[in-house]
Amino acid sequence: MAVPLATGAAAPAATALAGLDWPALRAAVAGCTACSLCQSRTQTVFGVGNEAAHWLVIGEAPGEQEDLQGEPFVGPAGQLLDRMLAALGLSRAAEGPAAQRVYIANTLKCRPPRNRNPMPEEMALCEPFLQRQIELLHPRIILAMGRFAVQALLRSDEPVGKLRGRVHHYRGVPLIVTYHPAYLLRSPAEKARAWDDLCFAAGVAEGATD
Repeated sequence: MAVPLATGAAAPAATALAGLDWPALRAAVAGCTACSLCQSRTQTVFGVGNEAAHWLVIGEAPGEQEDLQGEPFVGPAGQLLDRMLAALGLSRAAEGPAAQRVYIANTLKCRPPRNRNPMPEEMALCEPFLQRQIELLHPRIILAMGRFAVQALLRSDEPVGKLRGRVHHYRGVPLIVTYHPAYLLRSPAEKARAWDDLCFAAGVAEGATD
């Protein structure tokens, strides 16, 4: 079943962002006031990593530490993600071979108050920014982590567990679904499945670059 995403008059049109390079897009995100999240954020959380990386990891929304530091996936969940990526020889570091680097971004660029779930209208208003990031990056593989990343990219409300283990596509780019690291910290038994997902994604990414 598809998840309808509301649109708002203040949403930045994808056509308006089409010509923006990385610095201009970052500035557009930093100055965005399209929804009420701009009133409570400390700063926007644009993304981090190599801007030519083969891998794109997409999470859900910034939490408290992300809001404070301006970087996605920090704190315990980010540390777990970094360890999982490192086991595959991957890193969020900006320097190094593109095939061994990941770029990390969130579906939302601002933290929802008290870490509540993102609202559909917030996701819709923020979506053009993520779309432009994907256009600029040209990733070989997308790893969608968590329910709201799946909803934004696949327009599906199917549980993550039912979407795992197969190749989806976002605008022609192979996309693999897996659990969010924060969920893995709450449900350690699922870590083995998440590791299987990353290994599966690595195989898909290797095939995409052949």
